[in-house]
Amino acid sequence: MQQQQTKTLMVITLAGLGLVGGVFGLLTWVVGGGGGSAPVATSDSDNTSIPAPTNQLKDIQNVPQGLFNYGGSTTWIPVHNPVNEVIASTFPEFQLRYTLPATEAPGSGTGIQMLLDGQLSFSESSRSVKDDEYQVAQQRGYSLEQIPVAIDGIALAVHPDLGMEGLTVEQVQAIYRGEVSNWLELGGPDLPISAYSRSPEAAGTAQYFLEAIIDAPAYGENVTFVGDTTTGLRQVLSNRGGIYYASAPEIVNQCSIYAIPLASQNQPDNFVPPFTAPWRTGSECLDNENTVNETGFRGGEYPLTRRLFVIVKADGDTDEMAGRAYANMLLSPEGQSLIEQSGFIGVR
Repeated sequence: MQQQQTKTLMVITLAGLGLVGGVFGLLTWVVGGGGGSAPVATSDSDNTSIPAPTNQLKDIQNVPQGLFNYGGSTTWIPVHNPVNEVIASTFPEFQLRYTLPATEAPGSGTGIQMLLDGQLSFSESSRSVKDDEYQVAQQRGYSLEQIPVAIDGIALAVHPDLGMEGLTVEQVQAIYRGEVSNWLELGGPDLPISAYSRSPEAAGTAQYFLEAIIDAPAYGENVTFVGDTTTGLRQVLSNRGGIYYASAPEIVNQCSIYAIPLASQNQPDNFVPPFTAPWRTGSECLDNENTVNETGFRGGEYPLTRRLFVIVKADGDTDEMAGRAYANMLLSPEGQSLIEQSGFIGVR
């Protein structure tokens, strides 16, 4: 059992460690890299950049030399190790340093704020740039551009003994708006619902979930906010009525919770799992971990998906060149393959 719980929390441990490091100041992780960036076409309507296709990662042009800070969404953590290893070996003079905020929890919002404040060269986000963030950039004489590089699903974790086949998106909305308080109201057991979430002020996933999925000005008073995904999953493990959501790779490869299937409002009886069936638990999961439902995410059958972005400060500085080079590396065929190995879906 101890081995199983260790496996359960292993994937999201880096996020928890980041919170501890933030108490003592900027915590940094360094990788190497040297060379440039392909041209980027900019959409005037939404400041979303679409880099031109390139070949392999090693063929990226205009990669600057130097040490560049980056950070932001914890959703991106599974991508860092495989991608950074290749970058370090291919461009040893292009050095990337993962930088955590000094006093706040890491997340999309704090990452974009650090980018605006000049603490980061570029940031990683699990949500789109907000209007007020665009306005701050414009007031400071530059613009922000968001470059989509991956597709992610949002999965919901429940206790394995909850005993429900699945949830509709409408039911998820009711839970997190505070409109229901007992699983019996949703066709489940007579058990109080304990809903958990990260704070939308810091976490891009929580902000996206609130605005695009819950479609409400604020979470219900019944929702308990937690500092990180590790804590959220621990709450679900200890509470049969618990529910928590996060990026699919952080939920699906766990062995002690259940990633509950979801149905869209248009097809309320068609529950689509965020994992590739069958769901494995215990020793079977330890030997062969669960993986994300790539087919359902790519085809749109799974109802909760969103894009992941590299956020670039378009000011003509070396930092902009570094951000574009990083995005172009991820958008190369090799980079897209590494993204998919990390549990996400490529955009190309």
